Amino acid sequence: MLWVFDLDGVVWLAGHAIAGSPEAVRRLRDSKVGVAFVTNNSTPTVAEYVDRLAAAGIDIGPDELVTSAQAAASMIDPGTPVSYVGGGGVKEALENRGVELVPLDSGPKAIVVGRSLQLDFGQLAAAAGAIREGARFVATNTDATFPTPSGLEPGAGALVAYLEVGSGRRAEVAGKPHEPMAELVRGRFGQPDLVVGDRADTDGAFADRIGAPFGLVLTGVTKPGDLPISPEPATIGADLATVVDAQLKLAR
Repeated sequence: MLWVFDLDGVVWLAGHAIAGSPEAVRRLRDSKVGVAFVTNNSTPTVAEYVDRLAAAGIDIGPDELVTSAQAAASMIDPGTPVSYVGGGGVKEALENRGVELVPLDSGPKAIVVGRSLQLDFGQLAAAAGAIREGARFVATNTDATFPTPSGLEPGAGALVAYLEVGSGRRAEVAGKPHEPMAELVRGRFGQPDLVVGDRADTDGAFADRIGAPFGLVLTGVTKPGDLPISPEPATIGADLATVVDAQLKLAR
C-alpha cells in the first residue's frame, strides 16, 4: 500500500504544518502504509525539504521525495549545456543529472524554468532570447498559483507564461500532471494506491495519468465553494487528517 502526497496546501503552507498533518502521516506509517511526497515546487533542494519537513514534524528520507526539478532534469541528456531560471532545487537536480551548467547568454541547448523568488529583467530577457534562438524550453511545472498562509502567490506557471510570450515558444512541462513526473514516481515507488492533493488540474489529473484514485483536501487551492471539480475525487476531506482517518477506517 502506497500513498502519494502533494506538499503545498496538503501537508503545509509555506513550510508551516497544516494542523493535524504530521500526526496523520505518522498514523499511516504506523498502519504500514508507505508514503511518498511528490511536489511541483522546484525551489528548495532535497536537503532543505528534509530539514523543513522535520521542523514541521514530519520525518522523511530523501528517497521518499520527488520534485518537479528532478522530473525536468530527467528530460535532458547528461552533458547537455543547460541554463536555468529557478531556485537551488533546479540547480541541484541538473547537477545530479550530469548536465553542463552554462550562463544564459552563452548559447545553452536547453533552458529549465522553475519558480524563482529572485528575478530580474536581464535574466528573463536572456532566457527568452536563448529560447527564441532554439534552446529547448523545459518548465518544471505550470501551476498558476502557490498557496501560502496569507493567500495565493504567483506560481511557476506565471513565470513560464511570461517566457512563452516573450519567446514565442511553448514549454515542455515536466511536473504533475505530465508524464516525466509519472515516470519518475513509477520508477521509484511503483503503482500508488492513492494520490492526495489540493487541486484538480495538477494532482487530480496526475492521479488519472498514473492510474490511482484522487483524494482531495480543502486546505490549499481548492475550497468548498469550488466543488464539484473534474476529475472527480474518490474522496474529499476538510484536511489531510480527515482523509487519512476515513481511509484507514475503511481499510479495517
